[in-house]
Amino acid sequence: MTTAPTSDFLRTAIARGQFHQCTDLEGLDKAAQAGVTGYIGFDMTAPSLHVGNLTQIMYLRRLQQAGGKPIALLGGGTTRVGDPSGKEEMRQLLSEEQIAKNAASIRGTFEKFLTFGDGKSDAILVDNSDWLLKLNYIDFLRDVGRHMSVNRMLTMDSVKLRLEREQPMSFIEFNYMVLQAYDFVELHRRYNCRLQMGGSDQWGNIVNGVDLGRRMDGAELFGLTQPLITTASSAKMGKTAQGAVWLNADMLSPYDYWQYWRNAEDADVGRFLRIFTDLPLEEIARLEALQGAEINDAKKVLATEATALLHGRAEAQKAEQAARATFEQGARSENLPTFTVSKEEFEKGLRVANALVIANLVASNGEGKRAIQQKAVSVNDTPVTDEGATLSAADFKEGAVKLSSSKKKHALLRMG
Repeated sequence: MTTAPTSDFLRTAIARGQFHQCTDLEGLDKAAQAGVTGYIGFDMTAPSLHVGNLTQIMYLRRLQQAGGKPIALLGGGTTRVGDPSGKEEMRQLLSEEQIAKNAASIRGTFEKFLTFGDGKSDAILVDNSDWLLKLNYIDFLRDVGRHMSVNRMLTMDSVKLRLEREQPMSFIEFNYMVLQAYDFVELHRRYNCRLQMGGSDQWGNIVNGVDLGRRMDGAELFGLTQPLITTASSAKMGKTAQGAVWLNADMLSPYDYWQYWRNAEDADVGRFLRIFTDLPLEEIARLEALQGAEINDAKKVLATEATALLHGRAEAQKAEQAARATFEQGARSENLPTFTVSKEEFEKGLRVANALVIANLVASNGEGKRAIQQKAVSVNDTPVTDEGATLSAADFKEGAVKLSSSKKKHALLRMG
C-alpha cells in the first residue's frame, strides 16, 4: 500500500504501536471502513487470562471502537490439542472438566473490555468446540486436509524450531495449525468474519487460515498481527518473579495489578499507555516526555488507567490511595492485599519468613529468610533482622499485621 491507511481501525493500530504485518493492507483498509468483523482465539489453559492476553483483548477493543465487530473465540476444542507455538515441549493436556471450568472463569474478563449484544458492532463470544468436536475425521481429511501443504507446515516456526532443536513434536500438536485455520473458515461461514488478528508469533497460523478460506470457499479473508510485547529489558510481558500477572481478581488483587503497572520500566511507559489505556495520544505524548522523578507521575496514571479498565474506576482509585498511604505517608492501608492465618498456626510460632509466604510476598521460606538477611523485610514498618523471628500477638494491631518485602511489596495478615 503506497498511501497511509484511511480506516480508523488501522490508523489507530499504527498510531498506538499495534501494527506488525498484514496479508493485504489495502484490502483490509477498505473492508475496515465498512466495519469488518474480526476475531482472536484464546485457549483456556488456566482459570484466568493474563496480561500477555490483554494485548489481544485490547486489539479487539480497538476494532470495536472503530466500528468493527469483534469475536472473542474460546478454544474449547483447540485447548484439547495445545498450541505448539513458542513451546519446547508438549503442553500438558487438560481434562474436559478442567477446560470447562477454566472457560467459565475466563468469560467475564471480556465483558470488562468489550460491549456485547445484538448490534452491528457488538461483540460476540464463541467457542470452537461447537464445530471442532463434531468433526468426522475422514471427512475432515478429505474436505480440509487436502488443502493443507505439509511442506509449508514444516516451515512454520512452531514446527521448524522444534525440529531444529531435535525436540519431539507429537502428531496432535502438528494438527493444531490445521484446526486453527479451519476455525477461520467456520467463523467466516457463520458470522461473515473476514479478519483474524493475533501476535506476530501467530503469523504462520493466520496465513494458513486466510489461504484455507480462499481454497475452500473462495473467500477474501485478511490476517493482521501486532508485535509481541516485551519490556524494555527484553523480559516477556506479564511475567514477574512472583509468576503471571493474572486478570482475575481472585488470582491477583487489584492492588497488586496496579503495582505491576506502577513498577513499569521508564522506557516502557509511553508504549504501555498507548496499548493498554484509552488515553488520548496527545496526553500520552505529554506524559511520555516527563523526565526524572516526574516519570513516576506518568507511571501512576498508567497504573490507574489500566486498572480502571479491568477492575473499575473505584478499585483503581482504592489501589492508588493504598499505594499513596503505604509509600508516601508510611501508613498502613486497609486496601492492601489481605491474607488470613489460622489461630492454630499462629500459636505454633509463626515465623516472619513463613508469614511472608502466606502473604504471597515471597515464593518460599528460603526466599523469605534471604530477604530478611538482605534487610528488605519489615513488620508494621519496623525492620526485621533475625531470620528466625516470629510474630507475636502484639504485632496484630487492630487485628492485622502489615508485612513488607522490599519497599514495593506490602500486605496485611489477619488472624482468622
